[in-house]
Amino acid sequence: MRETKTTNPQLIELIHVLRKTSKEQDAPIWLDVADYLAKTRSNRVAVNLSNINRNTESSDVVIVPGKILASGTLDHSITVAAFEASTAAKAKLKTSKSTYIPISELLVKNPKGSKVKIIR
Repeated sequence: MRETKTTNPQLIELIHVLRKTSKEQDAPIWLDVADYLAKTRSNRVAVNLSNINRNTESSDVVIVPGKILASGTLDHSITVAAFEASTAAKAKLKTSKSTYIPISELLVKNPKGSKVKIIR
């Protein structure tokens, strides 16, 4: 088993479920997300809304294996899953009629990970 560099019990459980689902569903996207989440907090991904806006189109489903930050704007509606999002980022997502969901919810809705983009 790969080493997890976190002590957050919710994150440890999420990483475990992601790895298990990856193996059961033959969906390598979840293993990739788990590996990014297993990094130390300082090495984990933090993505600004401007980056998400540049790399997505309307109705896309994206996952950020880390935290969403509020810098920039989002000019189209998407579904974003992440481990964390700043309060300001959540407000901007709501303003753009986008949906923010936890990674665990996306995992339940789409266990195969089909048509999901990873933004890091």
